[in-house]
Amino acid sequence: LKEIAFDLISLYAKRRKKIGFSCNQDSSLQSELEASFFFEDTKDQVEATKAVKKDMESDIPMDRLICGDVGFGKTEIAMRAAFMCLSAGYQVVMICPKVLLVNQHYKTFSNRFKKFSYQISKISRFESNNEKKKIKEDLINGKINLLISTHAIFANDVSFQKLGLIIIDEEQSFGVEQKEKLKKFKPNCHVLTLTATPIPRTLQSSIFKIKDISLI
Repeated sequence: LKEIAFDLISLYAKRRKKIGFSCNQDSSLQSELEASFFFEDTKDQVEATKAVKKDMESDIPMDRLICGDVGFGKTEIAMRAAFMCLSAGYQVVMICPKVLLVNQHYKTFSNRFKKFSYQISKISRFESNNEKKKIKEDLINGKINLLISTHAIFANDVSFQKLGLIIIDEEQSFGVEQKEKLKKFKPNCHVLTLTATPIPRTLQSSIFKIKDISLI
């Protein structure tokens, strides 16, 4: 526990000192993507989206947690953040705890991004070894812009050419060590975490010290 705590403190200290990259403000393509959302944004979605964009427009690495029940639109916010990062020329990785979620997100992102020239791929236990090898090569060569993955991402031979954003879905399903290992891919990249697990009020004060939280 002491080792994990020390690593966490060291990592966050490094991230705070690191100069990250700032994304550009909304472009016409960003507006086009957001306009394709089938539903009308809720007030909380609007506020959370603004907060995420403000974080990503800063050169300080983002650490934001989006907390909301299933069906409240967390994925839409993540999608807009991903597009913002891709538009800036960086890669995005989204990590999910279940293959079902990987396939679901892959289908959703592919449908919404089909008008744009971004290469989206997925990796889980169902891809063959040859497929995984090809995906890993394309990641490091920059041919894949957005990767959606299960725990397979934690393999030591996975690396990126220009990673800019890590999205963690259902963060309660991952251990502390796993989540922090992701940030070590690139300490100055932005991190967006999604959860449907309520945060106890007794913990909120301490969590706010290390994360920005949006409740939707």
